[in-house]
Amino acid sequence: MHTDTLALHYGYNQEGVGSMSVPLYQTTAYDFKTAETAANRFALKELGPIYTRLNNPTTEILETRIAAVEKGAAALATSSGQSAIFYAVVNLAEVGDNILVAKKVYGGATTLLTHTLKKFGITAKLFDSDHADDLEALIDDKTKAIFFESLSNPHVSIADVQKIATIANKHGVVSICDNTVATPILFNPLTKGVDVVVHSASKYITGQGLAIGGLIIERNGLNDKLIANVRYPQFNEPDESYHGLVYADLPFPLFTLRARLSLIRDMGACPAPFNSWLFIQGLETLSVRMDRHSTNALKVAEFLESHPKVKKVNYPGLKSSPYHKQVSEDFKNGYASGLLSFEVEDFESAKHVLNATKIFSVVVNIGDSKSIITHPASTTHMQVPHADLEKSGVTLGLIRLSVGLEDAQDLIEDLAKALG
Repeated sequence: MHTDTLALHYGYNQEGVGSMSVPLYQTTAYDFKTAETAANRFALKELGPIYTRLNNPTTEILETRIAAVEKGAAALATSSGQSAIFYAVVNLAEVGDNILVAKKVYGGATTLLTHTLKKFGITAKLFDSDHADDLEALIDDKTKAIFFESLSNPHVSIADVQKIATIANKHGVVSICDNTVATPILFNPLTKGVDVVVHSASKYITGQGLAIGGLIIERNGLNDKLIANVRYPQFNEPDESYHGLVYADLPFPLFTLRARLSLIRDMGACPAPFNSWLFIQGLETLSVRMDRHSTNALKVAEFLESHPKVKKVNYPGLKSSPYHKQVSEDFKNGYASGLLSFEVEDFESAKHVLNATKIFSVVVNIGDSKSIITHPASTTHMQVPHADLEKSGVTLGLIRLSVGLEDAQDLIEDLAKALG
């Protein structure tokens, strides 16, 4: 089936009473009926719900469906996009290890991966995801993950996904791509050789800013990379917390399985069933929405590019963009999503624009059906040192737009009045 159809139907067959809407299993626990069933499920001899921290029927449909839409093998839902990133990395790395992180990533990911994880004994080294010319030289025997964004926030640049994946595979290192901005509708990193994809489901997947959640998806065949790989003993040696269980001996996709049985079990950042249900509703309309987000964003970007007070516009859909060829070749219909950024003269000019808009709301989310305007340097990237911001392209005059589903002409007129 095609992606649009999978997003509407996969993983649910109207069982039971024939409900067209996926049922919401708003429950904490489950009746095993017998002691034998309970024991078998905990011992992984029998599959089924155990406790909603570990699995839930509604969440399982979300996980099954997003794995299919992303062309992956299996998925794990988490309580937020940040927890999805955290679990994906610590599923691979521990004290004394290092990870390689793209310079152009969301500010929250930067602080998590380069500062907070340092307190856990995991260090980060930065690389240029646009070209990845510096990536291979950074890899050593303690490198456990390579993290980047397919379409970066707020720089709106496209990573050289194929090159990053090729280098990662050459050295047996797991690659992790945040595909939040592109969404699985426009781009599927797993088909380009990437090992793991993460999402903040709070963005385009929910589509209306209704819920916080995250997703981790592993590619088909990732087991072959993990099994017998000396970089990842946690998949190949007995897990003392699980009576000596060796994950490599199990006939399941191992990456998300270990994250579920070890990390979700112990740290508990799982989604509420109601949030999973909301994400399923969002997935069902994601394809239609991404078409409108992308066409609107291109019209807005073309207007901004022609405005005398705008110094620069970052949007791959523009013919002038250095990423235009990539988006035309690799993204569905050449669409570049609804995120764009542009530069005005300075911070004061940026503040004036934000304060003068009427339709665009000053909000730090993206992917909402309603249009959003943000000043990254003073909000989402505020904790990042100014020197590092400048290097990554986040200037004091940079404004980020999440272009919504309104009439594009209304959005253009709103920005025209704000720019003056």
